[in-house]
Amino acid sequence: MAGIAWLLRSRPALIISRLIVGGIFIYAAVDKIAHPDQFAEIVNNYKLMPAKTINVMAIIMPWLELVAGVLLVAGVWVKDNAAILGALLLVFIVAISINLARGLDFDCGCFSTAASTKNASIWLLVRDIALLLPVFHLLWFQPSKSRTYVFVNR
Repeated sequence: MAGIAWLLRSRPALIISRLIVGGIFIYAAVDKIAHPDQFAEIVNNYKLMPAKTINVMAIIMPWLELVAGVLLVAGVWVKDNAAILGALLLVFIVAISINLARGLDFDCGCFSTAASTKNASIWLLVRDIALLLPVFHLLWFQPSKSRTYVFVNR
């Protein structure tokens, strides 16, 4: 068991988790940023938000995904950005679960605003739950760095 903990704390394992989570969110954000109108329509299809908030969500969420993803890949504020992306994943999991329970067929708009195959909602749910694993890995095993100040009063 000590060997597994050592492996999970290792720098290469943490970098791989950062690259997986950050890279996926960067990739997912690009098309949504390029086509906010189409992404707003996809968000509307979830039938979970008031109409007044959909456009704002369709503009802000992809940029949040992109910035947090880039910072995570760069290794900046790793735990904070992993927590932000993990929270987004939990929101996606809840939204997909609600629509599955309602029996709605919808396009998640996760990686593209183009029309995609429907009836894949259960796989979306499994994928998002699986993506939580590297997020939890980063939250639990990424060492917290003490703050270093350039100017110190002595």
